[in-house]
Parts: sequence; C-alpha cells; structure tokens
Amino acid sequence: MASAAEQMAANMNLGAFGKATDLKKRIWFTLGALIVFRLGTYIPVPGVDATVMAHLMTQNGSGLLGMFNMFTGGALGRMTIFALNILPYISASIIIQLMTSTIPALETLKKEGDSGRQRITQYTRYLTVVIATAQAYGIAISLEHVKTPLGAAVIDPGIFFVFTAVVTLVGGTIFVMWLGEQITSRGIGTGSSLLIFTGIVANMPVAIANILELGSTGALSTLFIIMFFIVGFAVIGFVVFMERAQRRILIQHPKRQMGQKVFGGESNYMPLKVNTSGVMPPIFASSLLVIPASFGLANIGPAWLQQGIHMLSRGQPLYMLVFAGLILAFSFVWAAIAFNPEETAENLKKNGAFIPGIKPGSNTAKYFDTVLTRLTAIGAIYLVIVCLLPDFAMSKYSLPFYFGGTSLLIMVSVTMDTMTQVQSHLLAHQYQGLLRKPRGKNRK
Repeated sequence: MASAAEQMAANMNLGAFGKATDLKKRIWFTLGALIVFRLGTYIPVPGVDATVMAHLMTQNGSGLLGMFNMFTGGALGRMTIFALNILPYISASIIIQLMTSTIPALETLKKEGDSGRQRITQYTRYLTVVIATAQAYGIAISLEHVKTPLGAAVIDPGIFFVFTAVVTLVGGTIFVMWLGEQITSRGIGTGSSLLIFTGIVANMPVAIANILELGSTGALSTLFIIMFFIVGFAVIGFVVFMERAQRRILIQHPKRQMGQKVFGGESNYMPLKVNTSGVMPPIFASSLLVIPASFGLANIGPAWLQQGIHMLSRGQPLYMLVFAGLILAFSFVWAAIAFNPEETAENLKKNGAFIPGIKPGSNTAKYFDTVLTRLTAIGAIYLVIVCLLPDFAMSKYSLPFYFGGTSLLIMVSVTMDTMTQVQSHLLAHQYQGLLRKPRGKNRK
C-alpha cells in the first residue's frame, strides 16, 4: 500500500512538472547559465603558461591551493578568467550582513524595504570588486615569481601583465557575480551556491577515477577504497539527517468571538532548524583561509610570512584550529543575524499568540534565545565534525579535496535546497490549477 501511494504521488508530481511551464523555463535557464559558467572556466588569462600552471597545481594541489581550486571548479589550476569564481562575492555578502547588524545606519537602511535592500546589494557589489582586486593582484604578483622545471608561469612579466591579469580576473568575478544573481532571480536555487556546487560536481568523476587508479596501482588497498566509499555515504546520510533536523516550538493562538461564533484557539508549531546557518560558515571560513594562498603561489616575502602560510596549509594543526574556530564563531553570528528573538517575541505578543508556560514579551524572547543558542551549538559542532574529520583522512592519504567534508556538505545541502524550491514551485502550480477550475465551471 505504501509503495502504491508513493508511486501515485510520484506520478502526480511528474504530471504537475509537465504542466509547470514556468518551472521548466527556470530549470532551462539555470542549466544554460551553468553551462556558460563552465565554458568560462576554460578561457585562459592572457600571458600565463598553462603547462606550468598544471605542474604547479600538481605539486601544491594538496594544500590550500587545492581547496581554492576545488571551489573554482578547476579554474584556478588552469588560471582562467573565472579563477576567483564567486568567492569574493560570498565574502563581501557576509561582511555586509555582519556590518548591517552592527552599524545602525545600515540596519536602518535594511528596514526601508526594497529600496534599502537594493542599496545594500549595491554596497555588496562594490565590496566584491575591492576584495576581487586585492586577490587578483596577489595572484598576479605571485605568478610573476613562479619558477618551475618547465619554465616560468608568466611568459612576459611586468606592469602590463599585472594590469591585464587584475582586470581579467576582476571582470570574470563581476560576470560570475551577475550570473549568480540571475540564477537566483530567474532560475531555480541559490545562484552563488549552485556555482560552487557545479565546480565541485564537474570534477568529481576525475577525482573518483584518480581514487580507482590509486587502487589499481597498489597505492591504496581495495579494502580501504571500499571502506572509504562506505564512510562517504554514511557522511552524506548524516548530513541529510542533520539538515532536516529541527526543533518545533508550540505556539498557541487566542480564541476570538465574533457574534455567536468563536474563532481561533488553534495551535501550530514554529520550526527552528538545528543548523540555522547552513553551509555559509564553512564556505566563509574556507574563503578566508584561501586569501593567504592567493599571495603564496610563489615562495616570496619574508621567512616568517612563508612559515605562516605553511602553518595554515591543509592538515596542519593551526589550519584545523583556525578552520574550526571560524566555523564555530560564524555559526553563532549567522544565527543571530537570521533570527531575532526580541522581534519574534514582540510579533507574537502583538498577535496575541504565546508559548504555553512562557509569559509573553521578554520571557518569550529569553526562551527563544536559549533554544537558539543550544541549537546553534549543536549545529556548529556538527559542521566542525563533518568538515574536519574527513579532512584528516584526506590529508593522511593525499586524497582529493572533492571527497572532503566541506565539499560533501556543500553538495548535499545545495541539492536539498534546490529540490525544496522545485517542490515549492510544483505545489504552487497545483494550487493555481485548483483555483482556476471552479472559475471554468462557473463560466460553463
């Protein structure tokens, strides 16, 4: 019976999908935008020797450069126009959101509606250009000092190359930023997350082939490879469970009498996700940690700087501590931005709703704050475990970043978020169809 009901629901969803023309247009637009993005990851920056870059990435691909290359979908390793990808925009967005919650002028601007949000979006774009320019300049200067047995990375170093590289990389970042915004508004899913997701998934077959090749050459045992994939699927299942986990708070609504009838008095639940911040803390922490890598492509600068960059490389204790600390800190910051206990408690009080056993007003706000703090602590610890524990194995056996906890978390979370939006569009289409049918019957 259960399988028959599931099959019937699946057939209904397929039928609704066939009639949802707006959803199909959004999906086709998203696919087209992602194809354009992938094509851009193969357009090289002028003046860079691709052979030398491939050799450099082979030698340093297991460190922060490997993580940077993973987020860019291999564009950094090929040094293409999308080498910075969407990371400067994500960093700028997070910084602006933090400033919005701390600077009164920006907080007031946020409450002004669409006009205020548009101005904040414009500030985010300006900051994206600043961050992208700094990273592009660091990469260009570092590339000029790269010397390998195959030759120099830059064919003709000098001011003209630095200027060309910075303009090309910043222009590519601006285009990717615009493409992500278009996907969010005209496509399906969150554009910035989908671009990172696409870069990871695009190189996943190559990473799997490399793992199998290590097994065929005897570098890895067959038992290890089997256990590796079993653990990978277990991590995916754990991520799905935690991303769906939520705490439901009972909300009681008052009864209202209108004439001789009594309305209301029902109760519902307010869901609070265990992982309120989603994948943003690992992405932001990774984007901060790859900034030193932008200036560390070549061994230039004082010894203490090179030593610091080495200590922040993958598998080093300092890297693990800083990465975990950034995830923990930003999880709490993001939760505080996403959910305001005082504002939520005030809205409930205005509507006459309350939590059974909790007084409305400040007591309700304290209750929300306590629950949110506990949930955020659990969610932050979960993110640290998922992002760091697999990296120990990755570091020990020199496996690709594509099998790390951060990449698995991004892939699973983005897939779940996109599928949720698809289901929402299908559900809205079904409701629209139900509302249209009675009108047609009345006309007949």
